[in-house]
Amino acid sequence: MMLGSAPPGPVPEGLIRVYSMRFCPFAQRTRLVLTAKGIKHEVININLKNKPEWFFKKNPTGLVPVLENSQGQLICESAITCEYLDEAYPGKKLLPDDPYEKACQKMVFELFSKVPSLVGSFIRSTNKEERSGLKEEFRKEFSKLEEVLTNKKTTFFGGNSLSMIDYLIWPWFQRLEALELTECVDHTPKIKLWMAAMREDPAVSALPIDVKTFRGFLNLYLQNSLEACDYGL
Repeated sequence: MMLGSAPPGPVPEGLIRVYSMRFCPFAQRTRLVLTAKGIKHEVININLKNKPEWFFKKNPTGLVPVLENSQGQLICESAITCEYLDEAYPGKKLLPDDPYEKACQKMVFELFSKVPSLVGSFIRSTNKEERSGLKEEFRKEFSKLEEVLTNKKTTFFGGNSLSMIDYLIWPWFQRLEALELTECVDHTPKIKLWMAAMREDPAVSALPIDVKTFRGFLNLYLQNSLEACDYGL
């Protein structure tokens, strides 16, 4: 939806709505959790280059993702939306109940925290030398995560089975090929095994990234094109 579009009606009973953008890794976190937990939901994509006025009533920052339930309650910020979904909907639990294990996942999340901003810097950089330096920064950050898997001796960051932390960090790893950054995990064999295991997950498989389409979107997005968010439709 874009500037001038009418606001959507109330969320139907038994559904939850996510305001998203097809290529946004932060919104993908929320969509992964919705899919993994089998929560009935609807997706409304927001044109982030041409936002409708009504969307700022959903989130004054104008950012996605935003969750809206049938009571009209609104939840923003990707990690918060994911935790809300895990607590509000029974069934498959993605966060551990054990306080220590939950704290461990949050510590991994903090270790990962520099990666999204590095991606932002990388896609905006046109300087070859600067890009080379950023790749070295990626390698350093990925080495920290490799050490976590080495110490845990498990396939996934939360243990032997896939859990919340894996979904929270996956969208950026999924985009490495499209961003031509796969060389940055060449020195991290355990992360490469983790990535292969993630690709086998049904929720991850349900939300693929087409490399060519993503690159087309990114090219338009960096030109501030109003058509970027609808690329490939």
